[in-house]
Amino acid sequence: MSLQQETEVLRNIPMFSTIDPARLKLLSFTSERVSYMVGEEFIKQGELGDSAFVIISGEADVIIQTPDGPLAVGVVPAGQLVGEIALLRAGGRRTATLRAKTPVTGLLLSKDVFFHLLREFPDFSLAVMRDLAARLERVTSQLGEARRR
Repeated sequence: MSLQQETEVLRNIPMFSTIDPARLKLLSFTSERVSYMVGEEFIKQGELGDSAFVIISGEADVIIQTPDGPLAVGVVPAGQLVGEIALLRAGGRRTATLRAKTPVTGLLLSKDVFFHLLREFPDFSLAVMRDLAARLERVTSQLGEARRR
């Protein structure tokens, strides 16, 4: 995928859509392109987080460790930012493991780049907060349903 194609993919992700195309191109250029094969873990629960990832293509299973062993709790599709929770939390530990369900291609955003985006682009910061709030609402709903069973 070319730099121009990566920039276009980022522009089509709602959380990045308000960022100027020239800055998205710079973001693509300064970010590391990563690829994972099916079954490869690219975020591991409990590890210190030093980066976030934008999934450009593919899907990843979200797995959490429980007393009864690993539990798949969801799937993350292309166009999603992942790994940001560890960057935002004090202590910075990963809250889940992400394993490639299909071949995954993404951009690795260093902690510095991620925080630069948050400071420089208020709309991006708001989109990250909305995404986190939506995830929290979804998990809360799922826990409520599980308790009723």
